[in-house]
Amino acid sequence: MSTGAVIMLIVSILVVWGGLVAGIVVLRRHPDDPRDEDRPPPPSR
Repeated sequence: MSTGAVIMLIVSILVVWGGLVAGIVVLRRHPDDPRDEDRPPPPSR
């Protein structure tokens, strides 16, 4: 493989795995609680 192909391979691997790690971090900080969707909104005064 050429040098350019290896560089592009490394960049694409970093983008995919970086996105996966970023998604996990976001979900760990702000978990999606499905119980919130079942609750009606609080009554307004």
